[in-house]
Amino acid sequence: MALLEELEQYRPWNEQEVRDREELLRWLRSGEALYGREPAAHLTASAWVVSPDRRQVLMAYHDLYDSWAWLGGHADGDRDLLAAAMREVREESGLQEVRPVSERIYSLEILTVDGHEKRGKYVSSHLHLNVTYLLEADPGAPVRNRPGENSRVGWFPLEEAVAASSEPWFRERIYQKLNAKLAGFPPKL
Repeated sequence: MALLEELEQYRPWNEQEVRDREELLRWLRSGEALYGREPAAHLTASAWVVSPDRRQVLMAYHDLYDSWAWLGGHADGDRDLLAAAMREVREESGLQEVRPVSERIYSLEILTVDGHEKRGKYVSSHLHLNVTYLLEADPGAPVRNRPGENSRVGWFPLEEAVAASSEPWFRERIYQKLNAKLAGFPPKL
């Protein structure tokens, strides 16, 4: 299913998602090339990676933001954002086996990114038009960091994952929401 159709069918969780869904639809209908990194607003895919019992979430210590954060990244031309989210989780955590709890969109966010240096080059401020997927993995599987991007990767109990972030907006508006939405996805026994 095309992203535009998926977004049209998506039921927002709260007012933030209502507004962000409207903007995401507007951007997608604009015809602008959003799957690369060039436009000032472009598509990204994130993952809320949980344990099968839904008691833990995988986080990475993101060096750029100096904070524990979810995993994910740029679409980089991939029109399958679920595949992009899974690719990013594997790259950022070293997990070999990660699977979708659902192939449907789990959450929507439009994220501001301040200008910064990356690999010696300046990256202008921009927007991430973000689609989040709910994935699961075995917390006993080995993980590793990705030098140059994150310095640690680890599993946290749900509320500790929220508290571990040093970014108030993410704690209050994103991570708490992602945990609350888990109630609709019972654990595997």
